[in-house]
Amino acid sequence: MKRYILVLIIAISHIPAIAQQRVITLRESKDAALSYSNTLKNGELRVESAKAGVAAAKADYLPSVSATGVGLLGFKDFISAMPPLLEKGINNFYLLGVTGMQPLYTGGKIKTGNDLAALQLEVTRIRMQQSTDSVLLLTEQKYWNLVNIQEQQKTVAANEVLLNSVLKMQKDMLASGLIARNDLLKVKVQLSQLKVQKSKLQNGRRVALLDFSMYTGLAFDSTMTMKDTLDKQRLPVLPGASPDTLLAKNLDYQLLKKRIDAQKLQTNLSKGDNLPSVSVGISAAQAGSFNSGLGSSFVPSGFLTVSIPISNGLWGRGKQKVRQQKLNESIAANDLRDAQDQIRLGITRYWYNMKDQLTQIVYARENLELATENMKVNQDNYKAGLSPVTDVLDAQASYQQAAGTLTTAYTDYYNQLAVYRYLTASGNER
Repeated sequence: MKRYILVLIIAISHIPAIAQQRVITLRESKDAALSYSNTLKNGELRVESAKAGVAAAKADYLPSVSATGVGLLGFKDFISAMPPLLEKGINNFYLLGVTGMQPLYTGGKIKTGNDLAALQLEVTRIRMQQSTDSVLLLTEQKYWNLVNIQEQQKTVAANEVLLNSVLKMQKDMLASGLIARNDLLKVKVQLSQLKVQKSKLQNGRRVALLDFSMYTGLAFDSTMTMKDTLDKQRLPVLPGASPDTLLAKNLDYQLLKKRIDAQKLQTNLSKGDNLPSVSVGISAAQAGSFNSGLGSSFVPSGFLTVSIPISNGLWGRGKQKVRQQKLNESIAANDLRDAQDQIRLGITRYWYNMKDQLTQIVYARENLELATENMKVNQDNYKAGLSPVTDVLDAQASYQQAAGTLTTAYTDYYNQLAVYRYLTASGNER
C-alpha cells in the first residue's frame, strides 16, 4: 500500500493544475437545484391552491346571502289609469329582495367536505416533499457522476505520466541501439490509446457538466470542479445493521394511507346525499312602480326548509353510489398491502446492494495494490533488462483498469446510498 501511495503521489504531482477552478460542493449543488427547480415552484403553487380549497370549504359553515333585483319597463301601460284611485297608468315595475340561509344539518356533508379539503392539503404537502427529495436525489447522482469522471481523469493522467516516462526511456535506449524500433512503437500505440480515453473523458465530462448546470441552475463553466474526492483508504459504513423497513417515513406509503382516508370520506359524502337536510333562513322583499307612487316597504319573513331524499337512498342511484365507494375503499386497502411489500423489497434490495458494493470495494482495493506492486516490479525488471517492454505495458494497463474499477465501486456505493436514503426518508446527505 505504501508503494501504491508513493507511485500515485509522484504521478499526480506531474498533472498540470487547472487555473482558477470553480469548486462546487454537494450542499451548494442541492441548494441551487432546490431554488431553480420549476417542479418545486409548481409544488409551492399547488400547496397554496390546496390552502385556498381549505378556506373555501370552511366558508360552507357560514350563512349564504343573496340579493335579487328586477326592473321592468313596458311600451304600454300594464295597468290603465283608474281615476280617482289611479291617476296615471303603470308601465314599469320593480322588485327588490334579500335572502339569507343557514344550513343546520346536511347529512354531515359540510364537515366531510372540510375534512377532504384538509386531507388534500396534507397530500399536496407530501407530494411537495416527494418532489423535493427527488430533486435532491437526482442532483446527488449527477454530482457523484462528475466526481467519478474527475477521478477517472486523474487515473488517466497518472498513467499518461507513467507511459511518457517509459517512452522517454525507450527513446534513449533506441538512440543507444539497445532496443528495436518496434518496442518504441508499442509504447506509442498504448500512449495513443490512452489519449483517446482521455479525450472521451473530457468530452463526457463537458456533457455531464452541461447537464448538471441545466438541472441545478448553476452557470455553466468548463472549469467547474466537484469538491468531493474519493477517500479510497477509508471503507464506507453501511447505514444500520439491517435494512430499515418500518416505512413510517416513506412518502409513497404515506400517500397510499391518505388514499384510504380519502376513499372513506368519499363514502361519507355519498351517505350524506341520502340523509335529510335542514336549513333556516330569512328574506325581505319590496315591490312597486317607479313613477306611480305605488310600492311596499321591506317586509321580513323567516322560513325553514327540510329536504328528505326517499328513493335515492332506498333503491336509487344514491344507494349504489355508497356501495361503489365501499368497494373503492377495499381496493385502496389492497393496493396499500401490495405496495408496502414492494417498498420493503426495494429498500432491502438497495441495502444488500450496498453491502455487496462494500465487498467489491474491498476486492478492488486489494486488486489495485497487487496491480501497483506488479507494475513496479515490471518497471524495475525492465530497467534491469530482465523483462521486455510488453510486460511493463501489460502491467500499466492492469493498473489503470484496477484504479478505474475501484473508483467506480466507490461512486456506485454512494449512488446506492443516496437512493436508499431517499426510500427510507433518512436524508440523502453523505
